[in-house]
Amino acid sequence: MNEMTFGKALYGLGDGKKAARRGWNGKGIFIALQEPDANSKMTQPYIYIDTTGLESNNPDAPRGRVPWLASHGDMLAEDWIFID
Repeated sequence: MNEMTFGKALYGLGDGKKAARRGWNGKGIFIALQEPDANSKMTQPYIYIDTTGLESNNPDAPRGRVPWLASHGDMLAEDWIFID
């Protein structure tokens, strides 16, 4: 797995890839791009974070899928990877 910048990860999202940061707490977290379809209430593409597969000892850690915005740290990080 090659580490990369957020800009390169963003291009990959546009190609249907999923991305994550090595520096994120917990495994099983990723971001992806959602393209609206005929059944969607959204009208524009958006990035979401998926924590449904989060591996954590904390039973109260949120597990779900919600829209996501990158933090300054995320945008400047160079530990992005594509995942399967």
